[in-house]
Amino acid sequence: MLQDCLPVYTPAQVQALDRRAIQEFGIPGHVLMARAGRAAWQSLRQQMPQCRHLLVLCGGGNNGGDGYVIARLAADAGLEVTLCALSPVDQLQGDAAAAAEDALAVIQPVAFSADALGQADVVIDALLGTGLDRPVTGHWADVIQAVNNAAKPVFAVDVPSGLSARTGQVLGCAIRAQWTMSFIGRKQGLYTAQAPDYVGRLLFDDLDVPAGVFDQASSTKGILQQAQLARLLPKRPPTAHKGHFGHVLVVGGDYGMGGAVRIAGEAAARTGAGLVSVATRSAHIAPVLAARPELMVHGIETEADMAVLFSRASVVALGPGLGQQPWGQALFDETFASTGAQATLVIDADGLNLLAAAPRRCDNAVLTPHPGEAARLLGCSVADIEQDRFAAADALVARYGGVVVLKGAGTVIGDGAQQCICASYNPGMASGGMGDALTGVIAGLLAQGLSAWEAANAGVLLHSQAANQAALAGERGLLATDVLAHLRQVVNPNHATG
Repeated sequence: MLQDCLPVYTPAQVQALDRRAIQEFGIPGHVLMARAGRAAWQSLRQQMPQCRHLLVLCGGGNNGGDGYVIARLAADAGLEVTLCALSPVDQLQGDAAAAAEDALAVIQPVAFSADALGQADVVIDALLGTGLDRPVTGHWADVIQAVNNAAKPVFAVDVPSGLSARTGQVLGCAIRAQWTMSFIGRKQGLYTAQAPDYVGRLLFDDLDVPAGVFDQASSTKGILQQAQLARLLPKRPPTAHKGHFGHVLVVGGDYGMGGAVRIAGEAAARTGAGLVSVATRSAHIAPVLAARPELMVHGIETEADMAVLFSRASVVALGPGLGQQPWGQALFDETFASTGAQATLVIDADGLNLLAAAPRRCDNAVLTPHPGEAARLLGCSVADIEQDRFAAADALVARYGGVVVLKGAGTVIGDGAQQCICASYNPGMASGGMGDALTGVIAGLLAQGLSAWEAANAGVLLHSQAANQAALAGERGLLATDVLAHLRQVVNPNHATG
């Protein structure tokens, strides 16, 4: 189902993989822990070869055990190690207890203090691990806050302490790491919601577990990869003509918002749609044509003006600059009345807000809400959406059908049976018009014959790649029109010159 994606898992699923490696494939738990500690230690040396003094913070459980392995390896390598046992060592069990015993044979632990933080080159966060499911309080919260205030480089083991590895939400407070190294299976919460502000550079090691460990894993989530674009966007045949690549109709652009339909229309064209029409206010015809003469721009003053346009379009992008006044409401209603429940639609912006006011199924559509629009669609708060973006995407599909693109850092795409995450983005994309560009990109891909699921995934990845290229000149001040200039390059992954 998730062809070409990197699979991601919940923490519970990764724990099940760990158990299977031990119980069915005969890899002792202490061997896996030793591998995890060594992988983290070697990665740390690569990231900070100049490091000479480690502060290792160990909690309980296997996460603490990994920290003890790192401490012992660092000491064996001749580095200065300050080891703080934040959970009573005599309460550790199993492999973690054995790892602690090995480390404490060569390192005298000390109580956690600000002085210890001040002397360290890097802090190893092995405090709370992936099993955390409640807000961090008390002494743990004090330690996390002290680490963050010290502004020292932090290497987090498996997950920054305090961050949910399932949802990406901060549970009260969390370590802000420069690096996070995860093991065996990638945890879904490290790629979305608040996680990008806390994980730093995300590293991964599968600890050499056999491929068979994953055979029965039932992950329905994955991370978008470049290989998907090469598969979905093959080179065009020499005999291709514009009729082969569909006709996108962009509906929107009330007074003062004509730029939205221009951006969406050009994005559809730059993505490869054969023809692109724009239905907007008559006042916007001249400026849109002046900016992009390849678009066919039609002035719409009443819904009766729409009939011919709908008859020609293979895809309708509804919402950019549409507004929620009577004009926008009339075009919204006419779109559904003329195209039917099974129309190929991309719905964004005020199209979503009008949909929230009059919910209906959109089973052959792609919905592209940001968290505020998603909250209106579900009748809840933005905080509710962000609390669990995976669950929110599923709830949107359950209520409205189709494919949902829940935008944000770590955009989540879902169709009710599977979900993909876009881990490629930049903060420069937080500017007006970016959503209009994405709407056009997805519509352009639909026009070329991709399914709603394929177009949503490929569209999100193309949009982010183009934005990343544009951001090479600087993230602050990045505009949606800057992104348009790079779409042609990223939408041709199989292009070869010479």
